[in-house]
Amino acid sequence: MNNTLRRVAVIGGVRIPFCRSNTLYADQSNLDMLTGTLNGLVDKYDLKGVQIDEAVGGAVVTHSKDWNLAREAVLGTKLARTTPGITIQQACGTSLQAAAMIMGKIATGEMESGIAMGSDTTSDAPIVFKQKFAHRLVEVQNAKSIGERLAAFKGFSPGELAPQPPNVSEPRTGLSMGQHAELMAQEWKISRADQDQLAYESHKKAAEAYRSGYMDDIVVPFAGVFRDNNLREDISLEKIAQLKPAFDKSERGTLTAANSTPLTDGAAAVLLASEEWAAKRALPVQAYLTYTQTSANNFVEGEGLLMAPTIAVSRMLERASLKLQDFDFYEIHEAFAAQVLATLKAFEDPAYCKTHLGREAPLGSIDRAKLNVKGSSLAFGHPFAATGARIVANLAKLLSEHGGRGLISVCTAGGMGVAAIMEGRKAAEMRMAA
Repeated sequence: MNNTLRRVAVIGGVRIPFCRSNTLYADQSNLDMLTGTLNGLVDKYDLKGVQIDEAVGGAVVTHSKDWNLAREAVLGTKLARTTPGITIQQACGTSLQAAAMIMGKIATGEMESGIAMGSDTTSDAPIVFKQKFAHRLVEVQNAKSIGERLAAFKGFSPGELAPQPPNVSEPRTGLSMGQHAELMAQEWKISRADQDQLAYESHKKAAEAYRSGYMDDIVVPFAGVFRDNNLREDISLEKIAQLKPAFDKSERGTLTAANSTPLTDGAAAVLLASEEWAAKRALPVQAYLTYTQTSANNFVEGEGLLMAPTIAVSRMLERASLKLQDFDFYEIHEAFAAQVLATLKAFEDPAYCKTHLGREAPLGSIDRAKLNVKGSSLAFGHPFAATGARIVANLAKLLSEHGGRGLISVCTAGGMGVAAIMEGRKAAEMRMAA
C-alpha cells in the first residue's frame, strides 16, 4: 500500500461575467449558467469528450427541480456523460469546499481529476405558496374523486396565495447578513471611511485587471455578456460617501450599497488534477492546493456571524507550520468591506486570538499591498456558490505568474468559514524537499 499523499494541481479555471441580479441574466437559471461555465472550461482545456472523475458543486438559491444541479449541468456540456456530478451546498463556501473535497481524493489516489464549481442567481429565486395552500394542492393530487378535490379547498382564503420569497435572514437570529455585518462593524469600530476606501480600491484594482488583459482567459462570454456589470471604473470616494446606510438607518449605520456586495448572478469552475493526469494531457500546472480548513463559530450567542474564517485560518496555519505573514497573496472574500476589516483587526487583537483562537499571541497584521490585488467581490459581485471557484482560479493564475504562496479566506452564512492555502510550483517543491 502506498501511503504517500500526492500533490494536487490547480490547472486553472473560468467564470462567466457576474451580473447584478434582475439585470442581464434575468432569464438565465443556475443550470444555464453552470452549463455555460463548464463548456467554457472544456473549451479552454480541450476536454471535449473527456471523463472527469468528479464534478462537484452547487448553488445556494435553488429550485426543487435542481435536486442534482451538478449532474444535470455535466449532462448539458461537452464533457463525457460518464462524468459524475455531485451537488453540495455550504453557502458562500460551496465551491471552495468542493475543491477541498476533490483535493482529498486526488491526494490519496482515489481519483485523478475533478472540477469544483458553483452557480447562483437571485433573479430566478424559487417563489412558493404558503404551507396551508401547498397542503391543499397535495390533497387535490391524492384525491380519488371530484368531491374529494373540492373538499380540499374548504375554508380557502385568497391570502393563502400570497407568495413566499426566499428569506435572506439567518433562521437562528432573524437578522440579515448585512445586519450582522453592521453589528461586527460596530463591535470592531470599523469606520465608514475605511469601508468605503476598501470598496474603492477593489473596483480600481478589478478595473485595472480588465484593462491590462489579465481577465481575458478567466472570464468567458455568456448570453451576450462579456464583462461584469457591477464593476465601476469611474468610481469615486466622493460619490460613495453620499450613499445612505443600507442596514442600520440610524446615525450608527456604516454599511452601504457600495461597501457591501450586491445580489449577483453568475457561475465559476476550476479544474484540479494529479500531476500525472495533467502531464498526460499536456496541461501546465498553475499552482498547487495544499491545505484547506472549515470552521464554525457560535454566532447565535453573539460571536460575529462572518468571523468564523479567522478560526479556520488559525487552525490551518498551525497544521501547515506557517505564520500569517508567510504569504505573497491574500484573497479574503469581500462579502462586506466591514467583514474584511474586522477579520484583519481580529488577527491583530491579542484578546480575540487568545479567547477564540486559543493563541498566546496574536496572528498579527498582513501587508495590505498583497490583499485582493486584482480586486474582489465588492467589485466583481458575489454569486454565493460561485465565489470560491472564482477565487481559486484567480489565485492560481497569480501564482503561475509570480510564484510564492497564497491564502484564501471565505466567510459564509450560518457562522462558518472556509480557508485554503495554495502554492506556486517553486514554493511547493521547496516545502516538499523540506
